[in-house]
Amino acid sequence: MDYQLPDKIEKLRIKTKDFVNNIIIPLESDKSSYDDHENINLSLLEDIREKVKQAGLWAPQIPTSRSGLGLGPVGMSVLYEEMNRSIFGPVCFNCAAPDDGNMYILNKIATEEQKIKWLDPIIRGEVRSALAMTEPAPGGGSDPSMIKTEAVFSNNKWIVNGLKWYITGAGIASHFILLAKTKGGLTAFLYHKDQPGWNIKRRIPIMGPEEHGGHCEIEYNGLEIPDENRLGEVGQGLKIVQIRLGLARLTHCMRWIGLSKRSLEIALDYVSHREGFGIKLADRESIQIKLGKAAMDIDISRLLVMRAAWKIENGSKSRQDVSMAKIQVADTLNEVCDTAIQLNGAKGYSKDIILEWIYRYARQAKLVDGATEVHQMIVNRFFNNYKSDFWHWGIGPDV
Repeated sequence: MDYQLPDKIEKLRIKTKDFVNNIIIPLESDKSSYDDHENINLSLLEDIREKVKQAGLWAPQIPTSRSGLGLGPVGMSVLYEEMNRSIFGPVCFNCAAPDDGNMYILNKIATEEQKIKWLDPIIRGEVRSALAMTEPAPGGGSDPSMIKTEAVFSNNKWIVNGLKWYITGAGIASHFILLAKTKGGLTAFLYHKDQPGWNIKRRIPIMGPEEHGGHCEIEYNGLEIPDENRLGEVGQGLKIVQIRLGLARLTHCMRWIGLSKRSLEIALDYVSHREGFGIKLADRESIQIKLGKAAMDIDISRLLVMRAAWKIENGSKSRQDVSMAKIQVADTLNEVCDTAIQLNGAKGYSKDIILEWIYRYARQAKLVDGATEVHQMIVNRFFNNYKSDFWHWGIGPDV
């Protein structure tokens, strides 16, 4: 693998970095920038999105034929990392979850008619979307095959009943992708917020700051979905979701690296100026060890993510690489942010700077899109299957 970035991607990286530094990061210190759930307020978001479009940085992951920049996973890795050096960054570029993953799978799986109706408005930023998959026990969580929500086919439409929860963004979403059990196995469907037969029971309170629309519990009581709004073939829902989640897990990692870098940048700035007992903190060996370890862990994360991105771009599913990246990056984000708070002392614990925001947000990284333990089991499965060939160069087995 050649780690030298193509000229086009490097130029976009610099442009994205400058935009984040000059336009987005300054907003974080203004209380009026935030909504009631500690994210960028929606009116301000619309203003920034217009500036992103004018700068030619909108939706880099979307094909040029649908008004994006046409970047693959490698280019996405580079830009997403730069975007999420700000806590507000990804959503401003239309690269935040869950829209990011939903746009990916709709572009890959949907019919052209479905793309025009369900995908294009998300790309343009006119609507937001959600993926309704996770359920309370005994339903499907990390194991989607346990899904209990059921869709029954009758008179060319599907009747849906069941319960979902922790559905990110559902509070403001207009377009939903729903995974339900059918006679032929799990099947994916599309529905609009204005359709009757479903309701949001509650917005689930969480530890950290929230994405727009929160994390909701949804009840389905006879939601009717025309067969034309079925996504993919009957019984192929699990495969569709696996395709979506594979890259979505990696895009989470791309963004989390940006937050890790920002945390360490804040720590380095503080210790470079703060003095105690006649010496700058940055000159103390104990501080240098902490900073060096954190910088190394971030770079390990970047290498794992880029390797997985490169493999996917070259035709591999790269499942074990995505799982390893997910484990490493989630751990790194939590550890680096904790280190940054420690090095900033009481200031790091306060709301005067964004480290405490990142710290609370970071804890979910070990849970979303598969808990750390699930991904460790996945890595072990591939290791047991391939033995010493698990450590390969290049693309390796298509796994």
